[in-house]
Amino acid sequence: MASLNNVNVGVLEQIAKEAGTDKSKVKRQQKIEGEWLLTEGGPQFRAEVGFEGGKVVLESDQPKTLGGGGSRPGPLHYCFYGLLACYTATYAAMAAQMGIKLKKLTSRVEGDLNFSRVFGLSQDAVMEQVIITLQVEADAPRAKLEEIEKLAAERCPAVFALTEKVKLSTKLQIG
Repeated sequence: MASLNNVNVGVLEQIAKEAGTDKSKVKRQQKIEGEWLLTEGGPQFRAEVGFEGGKVVLESDQPKTLGGGGSRPGPLHYCFYGLLACYTATYAAMAAQMGIKLKKLTSRVEGDLNFSRVFGLSQDAVMEQVIITLQVEADAPRAKLEEIEKLAAERCPAVFALTEKVKLSTKLQIG
């Protein structure tokens, strides 16, 4: 099986096989460098993001309530987009690996956010609740589609990054 649901199943199977004896096959380092823009009236942040197929420039601007102009998606928009794209991709890949042909797959992410911590008013979590909803159409039993959803929740890298403790270091360089 080469491709199903716009997922290259052959590559996934090959990488999984190779990773059984060489874990470096499933590791990579992600690096993005950006710049805070000091010119009023435009985006606040810009970064060039490189990937296998090239590079793209992403810009963000905080919402007005957080000191920005709201002229671009804010950082959490990109966070939520990344979560939703990763979760949906993981579901599609799990379905493809199980031989389930999807007719349609749409997704939605909703989050209840509390910015009181940002203003030094509390130690409450910023993300109080995040809900991802998948709408799936496929000729497969409901139990199989639910099994795939459970696997997506367990295996999605973005879900893991959001729900599990991740070693984070910050550094400050002056000048």
